[in-house]
Amino acid sequence: MKRARTTPAKPVLLTGFDPFDKTPVNPSWLAAERLHGARIAGHRVHSLQLPTEYARAPVLLRRAIRELRPALVLCVGQAGGRSAISLERLAVNLADARIPDNAGARPCDQALVDDAPPAYFARLPLKAMAAALRKAGIPVELSQSAGLFVCNAVFFHLCHALATRYRSLHGGFIHVPYLPEQVVERHGVPSMDLETMVRALRICIRTALAGGTDLQESEGATH
Repeated sequence: MKRARTTPAKPVLLTGFDPFDKTPVNPSWLAAERLHGARIAGHRVHSLQLPTEYARAPVLLRRAIRELRPALVLCVGQAGGRSAISLERLAVNLADARIPDNAGARPCDQALVDDAPPAYFARLPLKAMAAALRKAGIPVELSQSAGLFVCNAVFFHLCHALATRYRSLHGGFIHVPYLPEQVVERHGVPSMDLETMVRALRICIRTALAGGTDLQESEGATH
């Protein structure tokens, strides 16, 4: 008797960035790379390194979504100076670069996508993810700003793709702090070890895949 064929679970697309601004490492990619091939809640993780470039990163992200047809897209970036895992709420349709990207581009007050909304909210259960991280003892915050550099650009292009082409797909953006080795000569600048970052991404992926209604608990800031 032939066994019925089972359809494999869709993958999770997890992205990080290459190093930028003359730094030798980027913790977003190191953490994402560690989870490549891992199985979380029955879904295999596919990790992809994106270039820190306004033009190329969104193209590679859209291509990966088109080819993988994932169950979840989670993009990760470095936010030096932050002390916690930052779950990003809002992607804005604006590029305003303080420094050049890795291709030398430095847009100023430019829309990322013409005729698109001014902003999108992440399509993730962010409050449930934050609660799960706190339960695990991992510092976390809900952030209202992903900046205006390439991280926000990738986040916005992801949200635009979800809103216009992949309406049933969930995804969003997470920022991680510096690694300890990145702040050796930066007195007072916070950091987080790589193992904690990897554990945090596991928890976030698992919580996001669980679906359901997000928690109705206040996470708003006063400033």
